Amino acid sequence: MSDDVREQEEIDREFRQIVDRFIALANEQIDTVKREHVSMAMLYAAARFNAFIVASHAPDVEKFRADKPKAFEFFCTEYHRMLTENLDDYQRVYAQKESSAPN
Repeated sequence: MSDDVREQEEIDREFRQIVDRFIALANEQIDTVKREHVSMAMLYAAARFNAFIVASHAPDVEKFRADKPKAFEFFCTEYHRMLTENLDDYQRVYAQKESSAPN
């Protein structure tokens, strides 16, 4: 196995671990907060953190302004892709339940 493949596997593993920790925290919160509110809080936190990431890559306001449209497009596209992927996963679960349900 090449170093590039191993490195990508490590990145993927780390990514999934971080995702799982965020989901675990969200699941803890739904014990006392409506799940829709937790969802919106996570979305807001992602937006806030992503704005920080964009700002941290810009040495000045001109570069920040120049980067904003590309960042907006990137994050919106990624969110759309990820949400589509996860909704499709749930749709498959429903389809499996329907196909295995007794008639």
